[in-house]
Amino acid sequence: MIVALLNQKGGVGKTTLALHLAGEWATRDRRVTLIDADPQGSALDWSQQRGREGLRRLFGAIGLPRDTLHREAPELYRDADLVVIDGPPRVAALMRSALLAADLVLIPVQPSPLDGWASAEMLALVAEARIYRPEIVARFVLNRCGARTVLARETAEALADHDPPMLRATVGQRVVFAAAAQSGRLAREIDMESPAAAEIAALVSEIDQLGVERREP
Repeated sequence: MIVALLNQKGGVGKTTLALHLAGEWATRDRRVTLIDADPQGSALDWSQQRGREGLRRLFGAIGLPRDTLHREAPELYRDADLVVIDGPPRVAALMRSALLAADLVLIPVQPSPLDGWASAEMLALVAEARIYRPEIVARFVLNRCGARTVLARETAEALADHDPPMLRATVGQRVVFAAAAQSGRLAREIDMESPAAAEIAALVSEIDQLGVERREP
């Protein structure tokens, strides 16, 4: 399966989710390759920091901020069980290429009406990609949220009956994610018992239950 985390709005936590999803799958004995398609290269920076800290490599990380992703990602998939794409913000050609490469598109949103409005353009791109690959599966992921806040609850309710739907598992705004980003670690490596580690594990389990399989276009 090729999973792309995409949203044209920046600051929604795509890179954090991409790294933690890749890491969680790797700890479940899956062969994972992460593609950093963001020209900023934050996922690659994390991987390099991990090397400087002397930590073992959990998954391969490759920088491919190019509009040929739809051709290159399937080639990388031949040697992996999963490919995770950390998508670019507001680069239309790259976004379209990542969409055409993906079997599953995850759209991270924060609990804010502005995120809901900003995702409309993203959904239009998903609809466009489905003209060529109608089997693409898409889901919203509620990220950086306080689980008990009114705004998070209202956002979840607003997206509950949406197409695409929202995953049940949500990820909170956790200090441990910032520490993980700086140290080249995963939240589970810092504190296996943390709410952050449990949230990522629940998210991966729910994605696995979707049963999305790779279909060659």
